[in-house]
Amino acid sequence: MSRAVLLVEDDASIATVITAALEAEDFSVAHSDTIAGRDAALAESEFAALLTDVVLPDGDGIASLDRVRAAHPALPVIVLSAQNTLDTAVRASDTDPFEYFPKPFDLDELLRAVRQAVGSADGAAVEHEDAAEALPLVGRSPAMQAVYRMITRVLRNDLTVLILGESGTGKELVAEAIHTLGKRRDGPFVAVNAAAIPSELIESELFGHEKGAFTGAVARHVGKFEQAAGGTLFLDEIGDMPMQAQTRLLRTLQSGRIRRVGGRDEIAVDARIVAATHRDLAPMIAAGTFREDLYYRLNVVPIQLPPLRERREDIAALARHFLAQAANEGLPWRSLTPDAIARLERQPWRGNVRELRNCIFRVALMAREETVDEDALARLLEIEDGAGGGESDEPDFAAALAGFLATSSPGEGELYDAALAAFERPLFAHALTATGGNQLRAARLLGINRNTLRKRLVELDMPVFGASPRH
Repeated sequence: MSRAVLLVEDDASIATVITAALEAEDFSVAHSDTIAGRDAALAESEFAALLTDVVLPDGDGIASLDRVRAAHPALPVIVLSAQNTLDTAVRASDTDPFEYFPKPFDLDELLRAVRQAVGSADGAAVEHEDAAEALPLVGRSPAMQAVYRMITRVLRNDLTVLILGESGTGKELVAEAIHTLGKRRDGPFVAVNAAAIPSELIESELFGHEKGAFTGAVARHVGKFEQAAGGTLFLDEIGDMPMQAQTRLLRTLQSGRIRRVGGRDEIAVDARIVAATHRDLAPMIAAGTFREDLYYRLNVVPIQLPPLRERREDIAALARHFLAQAANEGLPWRSLTPDAIARLERQPWRGNVRELRNCIFRVALMAREETVDEDALARLLEIEDGAGGGESDEPDFAAALAGFLATSSPGEGELYDAALAAFERPLFAHALTATGGNQLRAARLLGINRNTLRKRLVELDMPVFGASPRH
């Protein structure tokens, strides 16, 4: 088996590193820094794999692969690119590469890919309409590069995809990208949010119902599975689906058939399934609120979306993208100064990309000047400096309360009092410590009546500082 590899890379330092690593693995490496040199080498010798950069001195390494494919249809191609956008990843995927690596890449991963590529005969190109410009997936961070790579890997198959990530990270955009750029792009994209449909109606929404199936069913209803025939069904917030609907969904995924509510006949369905959730499904499975077998049916190809705080290097590009989007929608054109961008990069963005988008649209609407500096930005958004990596030094009470609720088990009718006590104890302790145990001053600090404070301290069985000792 040939172990000859052709490397097309115009960056001498990168070429040196890759060549040395490949030769240490007993590959023989021919190197060219131009497309013309590549074509000459391919005409003279046989290679087991081609590694190519995208931007080369004499042209586009991706666009020029057509003639490589025509002359060498079985040659595995590995694309290397510093142009780390979804558009580049999709253009690379158009050539059906063996692998795509955004720079900087993991050298061990590249060597693994070359070892697997050598001897591969899978080189047939698949063409599709390039719709990347319509997809607002923005960012060149390593975290987003991993997302782009996963997207390109599922475009030419119908494997079920499970998109995981916090609210506001762009899960539906990824689902739309998989559909719009994939083999089912000519079919419908049907989205259904499991959290937004009443539990008693979700089965009807998904599977449809027959006339008279239940009160109010005055006509036959075609469900989302049938509506998505030939296309993609996006099941958003799958973690919020009721257990009964989970059971029917599992049966459908196993059989590829549905039965409308109130119906007798089974109907074959043909839709690619892409699901998403912001929830951690593992503890839900342990608690018995999400079916483990359904999880494994959905989690064929997982795509994890990073929160915005883990891709801060993308915030500037996202802000510019949203400013342009706002202008396209009729709002005034705005630009942000470098200090304003830096201010955005310091923010925690707990609402992720969705929160950033809303803030940028608000800036476009309300700014008085075309150029928005840091002070103007702070006034418009009423944001505080989030220095220190974007994490606030103040406690996240919502997260703390959620943690308390997840771990506590008060009796029926006791939840409110239990949560209130958990909140009041540290609050009262802080106020009393800050005032040296003086209840009057502590009550003033808290903004409540002294008698109310004393009463609550007694009810919470907390030390009543300043009280006269009892005899």
